[in-house]
Amino acid sequence: MRTAFYTAVCTAALTAPAFAQDVTLRASHQWPGGSGDVRDEMVQMIGEEVAKADVGLAVQVFPGESLFKAKDQWGAVTKGLVDITALPLDYASGRHPEFSATLMPGLVGSHERAQRLNDSEFMDMIKETINEAGAIVLADAWLAGGFVSSEQCITSPESAAGQTLRAAGPAFEEMLVGAGASISSMPSSEIYTGMQQNVLDGANTSSGSLVSYRIYEVSQCLTEPGENALWFMYEPILMSKMSFDRLSEEQQQALMDAGDKAEEFFAAEAAKLDEMLVETYRDAGVEVVEMSQENYDAWLEIAQETSYANFAEQVPNGQALIDAARAVE
Repeated sequence: MRTAFYTAVCTAALTAPAFAQDVTLRASHQWPGGSGDVRDEMVQMIGEEVAKADVGLAVQVFPGESLFKAKDQWGAVTKGLVDITALPLDYASGRHPEFSATLMPGLVGSHERAQRLNDSEFMDMIKETINEAGAIVLADAWLAGGFVSSEQCITSPESAAGQTLRAAGPAFEEMLVGAGASISSMPSSEIYTGMQQNVLDGANTSSGSLVSYRIYEVSQCLTEPGENALWFMYEPILMSKMSFDRLSEEQQQALMDAGDKAEEFFAAEAAKLDEMLVETYRDAGVEVVEMSQENYDAWLEIAQETSYANFAEQVPNGQALIDAARAVE
């Protein structure tokens, strides 16, 4: 799981002054606490594991945007204003455009391939940027996602035309606009209100968020990830490098070990999130459909002409990132 640049991180950390006393780290994220959201559970697990390690380290978790708003978490963790966060990485693509590669239509495709991407040159490149910006990755997590709509099921590109939709990042926004949809940008924590107030007709987001934010209450149709999962997003547990560097060697190791356990937990739960999504929406009386291979291919054709072309042209190492991801079998 760990990539080459971690060696440099840890070497630098061991030369920094270490805390001699007990330390309480603050962890912040956007999802409801105690809701069963796997990202909250991952952060809570890291806190539990470092407590068990008995190295003078504790983690206090602030869920539900109670400490920082969703889009503010990247700046907070890289500046050391918060110690740990669970973050959809593409939320920071305004500052680091290369992060949009972690929410590129059709680039991941399955949970199994997501696991292989974690140990690839592609992720080495992404994590190098994360590290240079002032954070490190404690645990990897890729979530599949789907579409919801209060108007009509979103399957083919034509079915999205004329709808006002929320997408998590620029790559999906560009593809949706290419299909004739309008865009209203917002974090996933605001989708429910947006649909309730008719600011949105629909949205795409992760299976976890579609459930934990109870978006089924304002939806008429769900397009589940299924066999043709167009939407996958990288949502790691990050730690401020500034905070990490101040810890003792034993505390650093406890955090890395806890991150490994949280990642293993997530890997076992990832596909179950999609199953829970379908079950929850059907139980709520929402129509559930799956995208056909034909429709998936039609979306990818639009994405190639919009998202992929723009990313390769506008991001300095954009084509290299796409090529590195595609090189993973």
